[in-house]
Amino acid sequence: MPNLSYGSSSGLKPLIPKFVTFILNRLKNAGHQAYIVGGAVRNMCLSRPVVDWDVATSARQEEIEEIFRDVRLFTLKQGTVTLVDSGIHFEVTAFRGSTNHIKDDLARRDFTINAMAYDTEKDEILDYFGGGEDLARKLIKATGVPETRFRKDPLRVLRAVRFAAELRFGIDIRTHTAITHVAPLLSNVSPERTREELMKILMSPRPSMGFKIMRKTGLFKYFLPELLEGYLKRQNPHHRYTIFRHIMETIDRVDPVPVLRLTALLHDIAKPRIREKIGGKWRFFGHAEASAGLSEEIMGRLRFSSNIIKKVTNLIRYHMIDYHSGWSDGAVRRLIRRVGQDQIMDLLDFRKADILAHGLHHQEVNLLTELRERVENLSNNQMVTKSRDLAINGHKVMEILRIAPGPEVGNILNILVEKVTDTPELNTEAGLVAALEHWKTT
Repeated sequence: MPNLSYGSSSGLKPLIPKFVTFILNRLKNAGHQAYIVGGAVRNMCLSRPVVDWDVATSARQEEIEEIFRDVRLFTLKQGTVTLVDSGIHFEVTAFRGSTNHIKDDLARRDFTINAMAYDTEKDEILDYFGGGEDLARKLIKATGVPETRFRKDPLRVLRAVRFAAELRFGIDIRTHTAITHVAPLLSNVSPERTREELMKILMSPRPSMGFKIMRKTGLFKYFLPELLEGYLKRQNPHHRYTIFRHIMETIDRVDPVPVLRLTALLHDIAKPRIREKIGGKWRFFGHAEASAGLSEEIMGRLRFSSNIIKKVTNLIRYHMIDYHSGWSDGAVRRLIRRVGQDQIMDLLDFRKADILAHGLHHQEVNLLTELRERVENLSNNQMVTKSRDLAINGHKVMEILRIAPGPEVGNILNILVEKVTDTPELNTEAGLVAALEHWKTT
């Protein structure tokens, strides 16, 4: 990491894309100040990939638009012009504050590690608020007075958690305390913005780190209270901790795929609501179905797309696979059919993480590996999953059995699907016609 004291030589210049250099040079040639700011500077200093390139300038919005009138651009928020080059977006924002100076602009940014600017012309990092020191200390600290910073935009409390989880940093004590105090204001943030930060936390290298911070600071109460139910109920302190801990271990173990991470987070969400004590032990009858239903409610509240909701609830509904080596090929095909060929491998990936998070290993994982091999082998052959995959249709059924259109036709087609699930070679026109002829005479 380069020396980040104010005005220090950084050595970051070779990392700057040509289009960013073009933006900076054109602004400066027009008589304006221009700096790379925010996450780009932070990530370059940490030798992490830069996803978003942001430029802050003394030019006003209308001046930026005029300077780049020959470049594809659009404006979605006041003071910011987004330039587009080869499909990549670059934000150029007018300095915030009354002084039209970079220091005043940086003072309004959320965290010190994001409140640094890079002057490419001088190859200098401008760090007025100790961001470089906090990077070295691996610390998330609000710029200025933490509570004031969070009250201006309560979503920043989730951003603090997200940066801690993404970078594996700790949170400054005053900043941590302010998060707790401002937590109730998170209720005023739009579900869409909350959802985006939640997903970024879920997609971090170790999501449990962020979720434990959210539990300690009371954030769950204001956007995901269901996750606390299993932790806060008093009847069985040991077990309530086990549920939360299991969820945390599962999300850490599963691959960083949005649907899988969401499934891991929500797969046991309804357990505290449906538990029964039998023989001195807690049992959770039907928790998969109940969790699928509650997950649909939660994701709807957070404005997830219907496609994501459908995929996650499907995996949760079928995640309790009670496989053993005695399953017939037909039973494996039925599992594939219930879950869907497009999601069966996701289910097996998730179930492996779920098993390992329970502390179960050898036999259970071996059985899952065996099931995966059988699923792969059977999926390589054409499978009948719906009546439309049959070699005959409803018209043929009505012709052979001499019946009128109606629900009975659909029921018969479903019976044929079951038959070819056990005996795939039966799925020919001759084979199915013969089955219907036999059926007609019995």
